[in-house]
Amino acid sequence: MRYPKLREIKEALKSFFSKPYTTRFPAKPHIPFERFRGKPVPDDEKCIACGACAEVCPSRAIEVKDTLDKKPETRDIIWHYDLCVYCGQCESLCTTLDGVKLSNEFDLAVFDRSDLYMKTGKDLVLCEDCGNIITTRAHLVWLLDKLGPYSSGNFNLIYTAQKELKVAQDIPSRVEPDEIIRPDLFRVLCPKCHHLVLVYNQTGKQP
Repeated sequence: MRYPKLREIKEALKSFFSKPYTTRFPAKPHIPFERFRGKPVPDDEKCIACGACAEVCPSRAIEVKDTLDKKPETRDIIWHYDLCVYCGQCESLCTTLDGVKLSNEFDLAVFDRSDLYMKTGKDLVLCEDCGNIITTRAHLVWLLDKLGPYSSGNFNLIYTAQKELKVAQDIPSRVEPDEIIRPDLFRVLCPKCHHLVLVYNQTGKQP
């Protein structure tokens, strides 16, 4: 028979005289520790609905839903908590770093799993030529704030800044064709259409 080591006896005595580590949940509400990873909660003001969180979600619990059949066009980011594994990827890889935060809430028992969701929505910006989605207006405003004076090199950002300051309405409708050589340069365009416009402007040939 092998006698226990002194270290094992010490741990046994320490455990015997210590309080239980577990709590009496669910009879008594459990209060998680400060950095406990609970359900992610989006921030309506700081979320720009760029969709980066949906790209990195390993359980595909985040849905990006674009609505284009009504004005204004919108994008909803929906968190499905019945699929969420609380990994924290959406928080750590958020574009703004503050668009979504993990809470301490973990007890999400419901009778209908379709109730386990939360969403936030933003207005979309569409290409004025082909109608494809560029991004959300909140995303462009966030880029304006980050880039500052460097944003002057991108007309989409310039036009967004003018719209935010309410000094621009609809540039194409206010400019006569004879007043400016290439009015289509002053429209909100997706990268593909903007490339086609620049090629035609430089060569005079339609690509």
